Amino acid sequence: MNIKRVSAIAAIAGASALVLAACSTGGGNSGSTSGPDTAVNSSAVVGPKIDSSLGGTITAGGSSAQANAQTAWAAAFQAQASGITVNYDKSQGSGGGVTNWLNGSYDFAGSDAALNPTQFAQAKTLCAGGDPVDLPAYLSGVAVIYNLPGVKLQLRSATVAKIFTRQITSWGDPAIAADNPGAALPAGPITVVTRSDGSGTTANFTTYLHDTQPSIFTQAPGTAWPVPGTSGQQGGSGVVTAVAAGEGTIGYADQSSINGATAARIQVGTGTDFVGYTAAGATAAFEAGATVHSQGTGDMSEVIDYSKITDASAYPIPLLSYVITCTAHKEATQGELTRAYLGFVLSTLGQQVGAKNAGAAPLPNSVLKQAQKTIATIK
Repeated sequence: MNIKRVSAIAAIAGASALVLAACSTGGGNSGSTSGPDTAVNSSAVVGPKIDSSLGGTITAGGSSAQANAQTAWAAAFQAQASGITVNYDKSQGSGGGVTNWLNGSYDFAGSDAALNPTQFAQAKTLCAGGDPVDLPAYLSGVAVIYNLPGVKLQLRSATVAKIFTRQITSWGDPAIAADNPGAALPAGPITVVTRSDGSGTTANFTTYLHDTQPSIFTQAPGTAWPVPGTSGQQGGSGVVTAVAAGEGTIGYADQSSINGATAARIQVGTGTDFVGYTAAGATAAFEAGATVHSQGTGDMSEVIDYSKITDASAYPIPLLSYVITCTAHKEATQGELTRAYLGFVLSTLGQQVGAKNAGAAPLPNSVLKQAQKTIATIK
């Protein structure tokens, strides 16, 4: 049996069921006039009305972290707009997705890092008189995964930083033992697995390491892994596969992509609390550490200061991922299709679909409402 195929079918079925349930109670984005909207929560955020007669193909790609959510979003959206096909290529990673979008190959890019100032300036030429915009779309967490059979690992942020900078190279190191009193830790070497491609997950993880342990992780955060001596792998799935393949390995990946891998509990703040990923924990972390850093009209770039995430209710390594597009497309049809799809993704229903099928944390209503204002201007 092809387990991945079964999982994909289950995700699509779940997403479609959510949409059908919502539409039957008036909660969809289809603009149905079959009855009053009495069943909709008054706080629900809805996107533009979806014209069921729309047809065409949306071409996009990038963040592998978004892959499971994009599969579910596309299936749920297409349940309302059967004439629209959404093709999302996760093999590119965030870096490749942004590059292809800047080259005009994609209607939008998925990226776990917002456009940097150089990319933002370059995008103004692409946007046909409109504006480039980074829109937060997917909130999850970076999981620190490891392969130590029988060990339930917990790590202080300083220990994580020393492992990933190769200052700690053995599982028998006293710092790891101190974090895990009573654990039967092996004495063998640590194999650190990282991303070899341009990765927004790497950008989030290196920012976390730099924010929380600047004297240990002195390298500048970014989409390229900056420390030599690790096993570099293509994509989040490559990291997960490599960690699963060998005992004594440790790596990082988006929570939704780790499958059956074991994730460590991570110290939050400077206290004694060690926290595992939950959607609620990711939302609490976002609310504690994120501030808007807009680069232009309609742009919603956020900066997360991981050092501000100190409460035990929060997961200490949230991952925020964006959809990046233009408010003006060179082809009006593509603008219309993109507006409809992203309007669904950044609606309450779209976020519920991502939560149900990819374990994502729904973004706060304040973010969704602001995103819908920008999406309404896409043409």
